[in-house]
Order: sequence, then structure tokens, then C-alpha cells
Amino acid sequence: MSFNGTEGTIITLADGATMTAAYRATMPSGGRLGIFFGKDKLNSLLSQTGAKGIRFYFALDSNGAQQLVCVAANSSENDMTSLVLDAGYPCPTYCSTKNVLNSDPSTCEEEEENV
Repeated sequence: MSFNGTEGTIITLADGATMTAAYRATMPSGGRLGIFFGKDKLNSLLSQTGAKGIRFYFALDSNGAQQLVCVAANSSENDMTSLVLDAGYPCPTYCSTKNVLNSDPSTCEEEEENV
């Protein structure tokens, strides 16, 4: 198989909520719910010649906190290591308002779809 840029599956919010709830149920106290990366940094990875997508590696930073290390990957499924992205903004600290992806649904106010 080779990467063609169409990998991954768009899922429903309900499926995402189920998956993130399962993660939160196993998460240690103070663990990270997610990590934010800016569009410009992600576009820097994707704009490299031959990039077909981004691979995210789970990692621990120097404080032992969860982090993601990101690199572009080419059609041969190989990492393109000339640019490596790290130091995303962690949630908690930089979190969305409560929604079913980051909180118990019973604690969420009625959601509005962000378009």
C-alpha cells in the first residue's frame, strides 16, 4: 500500500464522543485531553514536496507530560523528517468550551455546531 492523501475516516460526533469518553475514563488525573497545533505550522508540514499527510507520534515532554510530535509522510509511507512539529498547546489549559468530545455529556450545555 502507499499513501495517496485520502487516508482516515470522517466519523460522526457521536462516535467521536464515545471514543474520547473511553479515553477520559482511563486518563490519569491531570492528563491531557488534546493538543492544539496552529494551521500555519500544519500547513508547513503539508506543503513539503511529496507530503501526503501528517503522522502524529505520541510522546512525553521533558516534564513527563503527553505531547505529540508531528511529521509529514510521503506516498511511500515514510516520514519526512526535515520539519518536525512539537510544542502544541495542551488541553487542559488551552481547551474548548465544554462539549461531548472533552466532557461528560451531562455537564455540557446545549451544543451549537461550529461551521
